[in-house]
Amino acid sequence: MKKRPYISHVLEVRFRRAFADSDSIESQMNLVYELVRGGASSDPMLLPDQWLIATGEKDSSYLYRAFDSSGPKAAAIAVIREENREETALQSFTLWNGQEDRVKGASISCFFDRRDGRSSGLTFKMRSAPQTFRLGDTNDAIELVSESVRLYRPIYSALTPEQYDAVFPDRPGVGWMLYLPRVLTAQQVPEAGALVPVMGKNAKGKDEQRGTIIVSVTDEPFSDENPEHVRIANAIEIRLVDQDLLPRYADL
Repeated sequence: MKKRPYISHVLEVRFRRAFADSDSIESQMNLVYELVRGGASSDPMLLPDQWLIATGEKDSSYLYRAFDSSGPKAAAIAVIREENREETALQSFTLWNGQEDRVKGASISCFFDRRDGRSSGLTFKMRSAPQTFRLGDTNDAIELVSESVRLYRPIYSALTPEQYDAVFPDRPGVGWMLYLPRVLTAQQVPEAGALVPVMGKNAKGKDEQRGTIIVSVTDEPFSDENPEHVRIANAIEIRLVDQDLLPRYADL
């Protein structure tokens, strides 16, 4: 099988409304700004000043900068609001970093449901050279997932190659990394390369573990073209489902 000239890593985040104005374009754009400012700070082509609004047409997709040094631009919010003018429940937008090059390109898509209890989502796609991850090493990848957890308090957050096939198509795949809002132990997931606790403050201001990032491979970036990587991730998914620890999409 011919090797691909690049690998697309995808950060997928599913979340529900966490605060009163979380269903607004402004609040979602602010969250994306914080994500790229923090988690993507090591790549100059992913920094906030690189992002543009993807309009669906090539020429106009170069017109509107999404952010400046202080956050989302008012003009960008106005454009997105106009694009969603006829929508009531479901709002969405897509950004891209203006790079058509196969390795340098990246995009962020966000949809958010304005009805109580409905899950919303963000997808951050970035391309890297084969056998690499453009933000650095495994620790940098963990930092990106951790930042998504801090910002969104998600139902799950997963980082994996776009072409990775999960064992259960009706559930999130583990791939390279999967955050679940559960405390997990090595006894529960012995196949994992690492289990990273994610901490937060409880209602009394005390530190507590909010969840766990399951890391399948720690010594190199995960590749769906590496059979051993895929075997480990698949084994973790089976282990989680056997213990009823991996949710179904239909239940989110």
